[in-house]
Amino acid sequence: MSRTPRASRTAVLVCQGRAAADARIAPGRFADPTALPLLRPDEREAVQWVRDGVPPQKWQQRLDYETVRAAAELMVPRTIAIDDAIRAHPSPQLVILGAGLDGRAWRMPELAEVTVFEADRPATQQDKRDRAGDLPGTPPRFVPVDFGRDRLAETLAAHGHRADLATTWIWEGVVPYLTRGEVVATVAELAACSAPGSRLVVNFQRPATSATLGRVVARLLTASTGRSSVWANEPWRSTWTPAAMAAVLTRHGYRVTRDENLLDTARTLALPLPHARSLRHSQVMVADRA
Repeated sequence: MSRTPRASRTAVLVCQGRAAADARIAPGRFADPTALPLLRPDEREAVQWVRDGVPPQKWQQRLDYETVRAAAELMVPRTIAIDDAIRAHPSPQLVILGAGLDGRAWRMPELAEVTVFEADRPATQQDKRDRAGDLPGTPPRFVPVDFGRDRLAETLAAHGHRADLATTWIWEGVVPYLTRGEVVATVAELAACSAPGSRLVVNFQRPATSATLGRVVARLLTASTGRSSVWANEPWRSTWTPAAMAAVLTRHGYRVTRDENLLDTARTLALPLPHARSLRHSQVMVADRA
């Protein structure tokens, strides 16, 4: 008997972070009521510990608690920065690349009249569709894509995307898992089917020795519980300076209109900063097609 495909562990962790932060961190600016329903019962346990603010005593549970708590503190400024970029530049189409367990199609009222597409691997999408069955509202158009084989523009077009209409592209939490060549190739594909007035919102990681060491430590801590680490199974493959990313976007016809560091975003929102170093190395860049 075949087993139900599971979402990537990174996608689950991001969703857990949003669920833990929902209406709790930056209330009035951040809310994601779709996050908890997208999680399975066993994935909700650590979320509840964080929301209750009571660290478990057992080592394995305490590690899960700290991991989800750190994810919550990162997801809030990242989500707000991207949501603000969407609201500030309405487009008739929105495409979320590598959507994972993203809930924007359901939770953002600004997208009610927008055609929302989610492009992701077939197994990941099927898992999400199984999870999202009870969410109220209009679901996105699911576009199954094998990013290493399929032509993104052609696959999107087959599902109704129109290259002659402006599109807002959301590329969140994906770039670090791609090689530099894959990133450049994807930007070229997006540019080829982006009408004038389109917007690309890309989140990427800046080079940092401390971030690399932090992931190694996280892998060792997880190994101490007898489990494999998400950081081992889904490693980073590229980091970018803002100048290098801007150069790629400019070369493909985009003009950078905003470039913000998530630490600055968090400070503007007056958020607590226990993981300031992680926030400093995460970037959100907004670029528009003339």
